Amino acid sequence: MKDEITRVLTMVQEGKIDADKGAELIQVLQEKDVTDNKLVEKSTNYLEKTLKVRVVSAENDNVTVNLPIKLVKVVLMAGHSIAASIPQSEKYVKDIDINLIIEAIENELDGQIVDIKSANGDTVSVIID
Repeated sequence: MKDEITRVLTMVQEGKIDADKGAELIQVLQEKDVTDNKLVEKSTNYLEKTLKVRVVSAENDNVTVNLPIKLVKVVLMAGHSIAASIPQSEKYVKDIDINLIIEAIENELDGQIVDIKSANGDTVSVIID
């Protein structure tokens, strides 16, 4: 940003733009820098979150998975690929759109994603927290 401000000041000094226009350009550059810093901070905070999967069955066959968002994309791609190559699980994963899930993660999806309760008391929850 320093280089851009220096260029604006040089343009003012050389008479290419007036001082008011120079001040306006510098203000825009400073606001852009603040916005860019906030976006970087938001993305960094998102990458520190965890994908939490909770399965509670009526028969006490419970599953708890905590996976850092940083790894989710890699694990989804690998897991889907592996499951698709196993004949017994192929039919279950063929209709899952992994690209849609990855796109949601890249767009910083947050909060409760899945909340399923079956008639027999089984529950499945997927949360980004």
